[in-house]
Amino acid sequence: MWDNIKQVLFMFVLESMQCQPPLKKQEKSDKIEKKLNKAVNTMDYIRGRDRHQQNLLPNSIEDYVNEDNPVRVIAAYVEGLDIKALVFTLSSPNATGRPMYSPFELLKLYLYGYLNRIRSSRRLEAETTRNLEVIWLINQLHPDHKTIARFRHDNAKALKKAFREFSKLCLHLGLYGRELLGTDGSKFRSVNSMDRSFNDAKSKDRISRIEARLEEYTKKMDELDNEEESTDSAHTVEEIKAIVSDLTQRKTKYDSYLQKMKETGEKQVCETDLESRLMKSHGRIEPNYNVQTVVDSKNKLLVDFEITAPPLQGVVCGTAPL
Repeated sequence: MWDNIKQVLFMFVLESMQCQPPLKKQEKSDKIEKKLNKAVNTMDYIRGRDRHQQNLLPNSIEDYVNEDNPVRVIAAYVEGLDIKALVFTLSSPNATGRPMYSPFELLKLYLYGYLNRIRSSRRLEAETTRNLEVIWLINQLHPDHKTIARFRHDNAKALKKAFREFSKLCLHLGLYGRELLGTDGSKFRSVNSMDRSFNDAKSKDRISRIEARLEEYTKKMDELDNEEESTDSAHTVEEIKAIVSDLTQRKTKYDSYLQKMKETGEKQVCETDLESRLMKSHGRIEPNYNVQTVVDSKNKLLVDFEITAPPLQGVVCGTAPL
């Protein structure tokens, strides 16, 4: 019975195929071309996920970073510090007023930026909203760039003490071999401009030029006082008095620089970056920081650092118009 059914079906298929007219060569090529075009049109670029697709991050912030992430080292180290002993500002919360950011959290953020070469306070502020490591590290806090910059400015000595504590921790854990140390110096360009860098000769030159101008304006004031009205003078009495007051203030500032250099034995004074000095770098004389670092050979860890300011002999700071 089943064999008869199969034989009937086979005959039906065979007859239907014989009834169809054979395809011409052109029709076959057109059919193949259509299939190829269809295959090409269906190809596409690698597509990302739909923005409107509801995807959830891990339910816990703890899952944002894995167990061997370096940010966990930063968190463990900072949380083990005695902030009050290191004399960080605002180490105790205020009794009244708006709550402030904890020095613990700001120190974590600062160290994260140091580890990842993020120096700008504005960039650190941006990282607090988009970087999952930072979000985990400071518990979803968003301090603005002014808060970050103020913390770094007000705690320069405390940050150095925190570095010393880290060196002690490395020593306690046996990470220093204490056999071979390497010392090297590096120059870093400071923000201080040439015009705001002063040595003894430049300060005296500025003072002498100011004294000459003060004498000139004093004579003009005497001449104007002896005349009831003057139309030939380029300045009025009030304008000359304002100029004399400004020149006097500048002379007082340069006198203070000379006094400071005399008391401290320093050869230079920089107004913007106090620890920078004029040094030769890349064939030019410009304000730089001279940083000396010491590294232990065992794990290549930093042992100590110091910003030195050796006087550069024969440097002419140059003069600028008053």
